[in-house]
Amino acid sequence: MPEGPEIRRAADEIERAITREPVQDIFFAFEHLKPYEDKLRGDRILNVQTRGKGMLIRFACQLNIYSHNQLYGIWYVRKAYDFPQTKRQLRLAIHNSQKSALLYSASDIEVLREDELIQHPFWSQVGPDVLDSAVSVEQVVARLLDPRFHRRGLVSLLLDQKFLCGLGNYLRSEVLFVAGVHPSLRPMDCTPEQITGLAEAAIALARQSYTTGGITNDLARVAQLKQQGLSRGQYRFHVFNRDGQPCWVCQTPIEKNILGGRRIYYCPVCQSKGVSPVFT
Repeated sequence: MPEGPEIRRAADEIERAITREPVQDIFFAFEHLKPYEDKLRGDRILNVQTRGKGMLIRFACQLNIYSHNQLYGIWYVRKAYDFPQTKRQLRLAIHNSQKSALLYSASDIEVLREDELIQHPFWSQVGPDVLDSAVSVEQVVARLLDPRFHRRGLVSLLLDQKFLCGLGNYLRSEVLFVAGVHPSLRPMDCTPEQITGLAEAAIALARQSYTTGGITNDLARVAQLKQQGLSRGQYRFHVFNRDGQPCWVCQTPIEKNILGGRRIYYCPVCQSKGVSPVFT
């Protein structure tokens, strides 16, 4: 499932492709959205925004296309009307004379007026976006200490888009590792240094993933590993998807657990401080 950095990179590509000239044609797969095709055809797209995993394509006419990729949605940006060979179902297509932006498989697509965004169940209720340059470490620290959140387990809290938006499963494991926090802990169990470390890691790793196309490992280490001939899949992460492999820092085998149906990876040594004895 794509996380905030992947959606933001997709939005950047879509924005470069379809904001340069008016929309030549537009297609909605869902019948209740088809009346908007005539309203949006010929209009200009102002920009493409994201909040976490949600995307908003803003039109000059003050209508907006909201989409959420969920588990299976995927965007393609291609030459105009050059559709990919795929068994996926096309849900949305936006064309100009040069490019096409194509959304496949997603089912969460809406057309919204500006006033409707204020009450939208996702767009209006998500927490601070870790990719937003205005979001600070101090803001994230404050949320970790907020009574609404500080008693909740970090493994679920870091995936809650109402807490922070843009983090997903791989970033969760990576943030906990970089902060030196065991997956069993809650914010209230953490030291002040760990709280600050969590806030710093949540912002820094999300932004690094965005700029590097998904790499969250230490970049100096990545450069060395590349020279040694390791593949991207081998050097990309600190701990995620590396169960049984040695920790880059202490050489202890990385461990994997399934919590709430989602995989969590961690180093039992680097993340041992304050570990709960009931964690299994």
